[in-house]
Amino acid sequence: MTIEIEIWSDIACPWCYLGKRRLEKAVEASGEDVSLRYRSFQLDPSIPAGEATPHAEALAKKFSTTPERVREMNQRLIDLGAEEGIAYDFDRYLSSNTRDAHRLLHLAHERGLGPAMKERLMRAQFVDGAVVGDHDTLVALAAELGLAEDEVRAVLSSDAYADAVEADIAQAAAYGASGVPFFVFDRAFAISGAQPVSTFELALSKAREAREAAV
Repeated sequence: MTIEIEIWSDIACPWCYLGKRRLEKAVEASGEDVSLRYRSFQLDPSIPAGEATPHAEALAKKFSTTPERVREMNQRLIDLGAEEGIAYDFDRYLSSNTRDAHRLLHLAHERGLGPAMKERLMRAQFVDGAVVGDHDTLVALAAELGLAEDEVRAVLSSDAYADAVEADIAQAAAYGASGVPFFVFDRAFAISGAQPVSTFELALSKAREAREAAV
């Protein structure tokens, strides 16, 4: 029986990348058959389209602190990421609006490439220093996975999947999720935050037991 896991996260959320890797480790260790669906969430939808700001500068402004203090806080994430195989490079990280990237994710999901597209977008954001709000960048990343450039450009130049993005955000609010990452197992129970691998393993076990009991 396949366990369905919906994951609300933002491409611009480093804790979401950490949680993604920890979930993947738990799935691999458990041997469970799972279906992953990445849902949309925006931590800062107010960022103007086309704008790209260095991460430390953007967070310092948002939280009324200094870029130096932001860099100190990021060191914890760098250390945690290294444990999960993520080479965070916050010096290259550029903050931009992620709405179009989320629309692209919905397209990728329909083409059977949702998880792969999510991973590529997050690696582009946190490791490569790419501007994930830039259409040319999104087209290039999608093309790496085999999506047709013309189709991707047509989606990005329209409002395609905008309703799907809003529906995801509304569903997160309905679940009471005020932050991400947020993981929902079989639409029965949820886990919030980049929890340890052992917590995800317990959740997978609980989901399997619930499915078996329902048969």
